[in-house]
Amino acid sequence: MKRILLLGGVTEALGIARTLGPQHIYSLAGVGRVPSDLRCQVRVGGYGGAEGLAQFIADEGIDLLLDATHPYAAQISANAARAAQLAGIPCWALRRPAWQPQAGDDWREVSDWAELITALQPFHRPLFTLGREPLQHLDEIPAHQFWTLRALDVYPGNARCEVIGARGPFLLEDERALFERRQIDVLISKNSGSTATEPKLEVARERGVPVLVLKRPGLPGVDREFESVAEVLAALSH
Repeated sequence: MKRILLLGGVTEALGIARTLGPQHIYSLAGVGRVPSDLRCQVRVGGYGGAEGLAQFIADEGIDLLLDATHPYAAQISANAARAAQLAGIPCWALRRPAWQPQAGDDWREVSDWAELITALQPFHRPLFTLGREPLQHLDEIPAHQFWTLRALDVYPGNARCEVIGARGPFLLEDERALFERRQIDVLISKNSGSTATEPKLEVARERGVPVLVLKRPGLPGVDREFESVAEVLAALSH
């Protein structure tokens, strides 16, 4: 491939970016931690939907669009697939396998926020690991609940919600200490499939804590799908 546009969003995307030369572009939706050792170009910001992305592809002479965004970034993935189609280039996607429940797990899948809140009613000390979305609902916390919310950055909480800013990978012992200290009785999580955040599921299993799992969104079909960085790099080498 002469020129690749890599859409980042998961940790594995950086592993791919580190193999790319200066003619390729690593694209990030927002300002994050961009290592200084990358040889490829780095672009930060959006494109204005599928049409804007297609125009960027045409303007930059992109030959391959590689979608390595988060499994829950459904709109971005949809825009990527459509933009590649409009631009007449192939679209590949790195899609992490979902976590699968194991013996001893008590997983309860929910489809949206309304369903989640209903399922949450019997509990008192939930731990949210959904990102920033619960911040929009801090004034809706029931009187019998105290929320612990973990996000990438620190945000203001309130009298019944503490926000922890932390980035993975998370160690098993630290997750055990968090559950014990906060007396967590239910975990709320996306099914991201990331090894960096998987220890929380192990602790929930150990403690018999139910997990409310936000259902993965449907993602568009693409020309090729991969489950690992190794598979992507092997395909690129050919």
